[in-house]
Amino acid sequence: MDSTYDVIVCGAGAAGCVIAARLSEDPGRRVLLIEAGPHNRRLSVVAPAAFSSQFGTKLDWNYWTEPEENLFGRSLHEPRGRLMGGCSSMNAMMYVRGNRYDYDSWAADGATGWTADECLPYFTRSEDNADLGGPYHGRGGPMHVETNTPDPVTRKIVDACVEAGFDRLDDLNGARQDGVAFTQVNHRHGMRHDTATAFLSGARKRPNLTILKGAVVQRVVVRGGRAEGVEILRGRESIRLNATDEVVLSAGAFGTPEILQRSGVGPADHLRSVGVTPVLDLPAVGRHLMEHPFQFVNYELTGADQGLFDVAHPKHLARWLARRDGKLTSNVGEALGFFRTDPSLPAPDMELVIAPLFFWEHGKREHPRPAFSLGLSYVAPTSRGSVMIDSPDPRAKAKIRLNMLSTQAEVDAIVRGVHKAREIVSMPALDGLRGAEINPGVWVGDDYALAQWVRSTVEHTYHPTSTARIGTPETGACDPELRVHGILNLRIGDASAMPTITRGNTHAPTIMIGERCAAFIRGERLASGPPAALAATA
Repeated sequence: MDSTYDVIVCGAGAAGCVIAARLSEDPGRRVLLIEAGPHNRRLSVVAPAAFSSQFGTKLDWNYWTEPEENLFGRSLHEPRGRLMGGCSSMNAMMYVRGNRYDYDSWAADGATGWTADECLPYFTRSEDNADLGGPYHGRGGPMHVETNTPDPVTRKIVDACVEAGFDRLDDLNGARQDGVAFTQVNHRHGMRHDTATAFLSGARKRPNLTILKGAVVQRVVVRGGRAEGVEILRGRESIRLNATDEVVLSAGAFGTPEILQRSGVGPADHLRSVGVTPVLDLPAVGRHLMEHPFQFVNYELTGADQGLFDVAHPKHLARWLARRDGKLTSNVGEALGFFRTDPSLPAPDMELVIAPLFFWEHGKREHPRPAFSLGLSYVAPTSRGSVMIDSPDPRAKAKIRLNMLSTQAEVDAIVRGVHKAREIVSMPALDGLRGAEINPGVWVGDDYALAQWVRSTVEHTYHPTSTARIGTPETGACDPELRVHGILNLRIGDASAMPTITRGNTHAPTIMIGERCAAFIRGERLASGPPAALAATA
């Protein structure tokens, strides 16, 4: 391995794999991609329904929040992928771009060039959509997208959503987001299609791309206001690696601010308090953390349909190994709906995740009988948290504070969502299918009781963002071309750069950010997409 490269990309996650692959398309550019974890060729990664079995293992950074004061002091587990592909190798594979209101709001607040129409070409560039075309989708890109083939239980719940007033859609990434549809997923031939597989399978053969696994980035080396390279920890050895052109941080909404702070870039007073000499006082680094609260409502199933209750039976594994089909190909969240808990809102504030099995406490809790789950992801939060290191040691995790549900209005919206879920379950389409309400239970009926139940049981949707966001030097970490303020040749390329969290799963937008980061470095500009490029607010 050489000691000097043109570009060093720190983190082989959803965006880092994209950035390294795209930059290495230029044969004269030497690219190093650094990843702390191992390879992604594992059954728990490749078999879609097995994703939650990775939580808490050596493939997980295994973050936990500090006790959350608005959640009765509970600490929440925040799984983050520690392997090639990062969270794209650990998530539920839902391909959701968000609402055009998100991106247009970014641009209106100062993120010039990030409107929905300007972002659309960077979504379609990555995409190889097997089912959908037209102006909203791409064919021939590295990232395979297809529409889920749902379980019969899921189909009936979708029918119930329509009876409850949802519009039935074919495409939640098209002209409209309000409605219900079967989930678009990153699957291919019955297997997960993560960014490591999609973008690096061909790229890793290029002589100008080096992939280094099992290395933790200690800090960015900054001298004279310029990023000169990085220091990594591999085993017990500390190694200096040089970058002649750029260093890109793609370590995620937790890892990227940790690296910046260990490098002396962040809130100066806090850095001094934990033993780091400030290089640049950027007060927003590690601030503005956003996450989607996630509340499940669970029901038992009656009748012949079992959903995915027996998905762990060896017969399903045998079928998947032989034919790459059957229940193990499910991403669990087989259909999605978006709705507004208040009709006056400018865009949906709730994402409904439909799963034909019991899911609770990150999949760890079991129920003795077949069941289904309606997950309520509150996609318009206002709460802000933080990611702050407590030590310059890269082996010590930062303190994570989500500050979730800091306003009663957020709780009230989720309570309205629970009422909507109950309405859906009461529809005729589920006659003969619905059983007893498991969570919250019929005895939790009035809004006060539901609000207390939400605060005592709510989790998150695995979507941390915005901790090194686009903004001014006072409000953000980087400019609209993802360049870190005050430090030459240093960029942010992951979900931490989002000015605010998007309305939906953050995987697809993170890939888009990776595409844009690479394009900025290469000096490329793609033409804007057509009007109403992303899901319209109407």
